[in-house]
Amino acid sequence: MRITWRLVLGFLAVSVLALMAALASPSWPRERDADGGSGAAAPTGSPATVRGAAPCTLHAATPREAARRAKPGDTVCFDGDLSRQRLVITRGGSRDHPITYAGGGDAVDGITIEADDVIVEGFRSVRPEAPGIELTGHRVTVRNNTVIGPRGGDGDGIRFFGDDLTIAHNTVRDTDNSHGRHADCMQTFASDTPPSHRVRIENNRCEKVDNMCLMAEGPNDGEGDGRGTTSDFTIRGNHCETLRASQALMFEDVRDATITGNVFAAPTDHAIGLAYHSTGARVDGNTLHSGIRYEVGIDDSSRAGYRGPEPGGPP
Repeated sequence: MRITWRLVLGFLAVSVLALMAALASPSWPRERDADGGSGAAAPTGSPATVRGAAPCTLHAATPREAARRAKPGDTVCFDGDLSRQRLVITRGGSRDHPITYAGGGDAVDGITIEADDVIVEGFRSVRPEAPGIELTGHRVTVRNNTVIGPRGGDGDGIRFFGDDLTIAHNTVRDTDNSHGRHADCMQTFASDTPPSHRVRIENNRCEKVDNMCLMAEGPNDGEGDGRGTTSDFTIRGNHCETLRASQALMFEDVRDATITGNVFAAPTDHAIGLAYHSTGARVDGNTLHSGIRYEVGIDDSSRAGYRGPEPGGPP
């Protein structure tokens, strides 16, 4: 073939464009999605990341090692296989510098948190011992975790106790009421555990839940220890599918609950129950399945300070 100056110039132009594209492509691995997926495989030894989370500052093989080595402000990632053991977190940070435990989609056999000032995100538990996640502490955030089919105990997905708690963007699926359980998506109570204050439950998904999406009981509901109060709950933007209970959310002796912008996706007698002096509730902007008879059930002791749709009957 005859080589002309036009052919030479064309070849040089294509080569320059290819070089520019190669230089523009990032050489680092893409972020891992919260569900464990990845746009591209990360090379061995590169730090795992969760979208929106800080990179790992500490790698540990076990929770015990993390408890020994982690410092306030650290983001802990686990290199070992935790799929057959419960992740027990006992080491917290400080008010301004919590310790983050980042799963990046890793499997664990349930989670227990007994610490203040921690963030736990990105773990996946399939058929863990119930409750799938149990947290006791102050200034604790649990987000972007998945609990599927918790078994044993009372069958709950998440239990929480303490102050200044955030439970957000988690998924709990397939809780089971069989064998006399009351398998809620989330639960708190105040008997041998502390009452809770300033709790934010936002943008979670409770799917195929046999019992309630939230059962919240204060210390004076008849079964509590009578010490203190449970108050200041914000329940916002959650998806709730409860299959067997009369209501999706139940509050007993819980003051000042704000319940807004949730989707109640399954037919129940009513969506929200307020009883035993659950005063000061605000209900607004929720979306109800057409099979729900009325949005709010309330007793006389809970009417003080109530703001929301006209209650349709008892809780």
